[in-house]
Amino acid sequence: MSDTSASNERRTRQRFAAQRDGKTIFWVELDGHRLPLNDLSLEGFSYASEISPELGLEFPFALRLEGIPDRVRGRARIVNYVNAAAGGQVGCRFLSFDGDGAFDLHDWLTVHVITSASVRISEQEAKAIVAGPSLI
Repeated sequence: MSDTSASNERRTRQRFAAQRDGKTIFWVELDGHRLPLNDLSLEGFSYASEISPELGLEFPFALRLEGIPDRVRGRARIVNYVNAAAGGQVGCRFLSFDGDGAFDLHDWLTVHVITSASVRISEQEAKAIVAGPSLI
């Protein structure tokens, strides 16, 4: 993976909103704080912050899926910060996962796609969407 700013700012995999029916379902635990995610992909995540973080900072994380006691743990890096009038957004890229974390995240996103789809889709179709290229 390249460390250039251009490669750090764009995910090549599809991003998924971290909400369902207007409620946050994906969370990240950072330094003992539980923060709602804005979006999540196999490559990384973003969350709201009014404070501009240190770009390049590496940190441990734990992802949570509402209603599921398990966590996906690993390390991530802050790759960008977008400031906006309503508050900023921190973009993070996964560096590594503990244990089966990458597999578990793929499963979580597959279930999210199936349950959020407006039309019936198969598990294989959902897995392809999760693993596929960004559509936006």
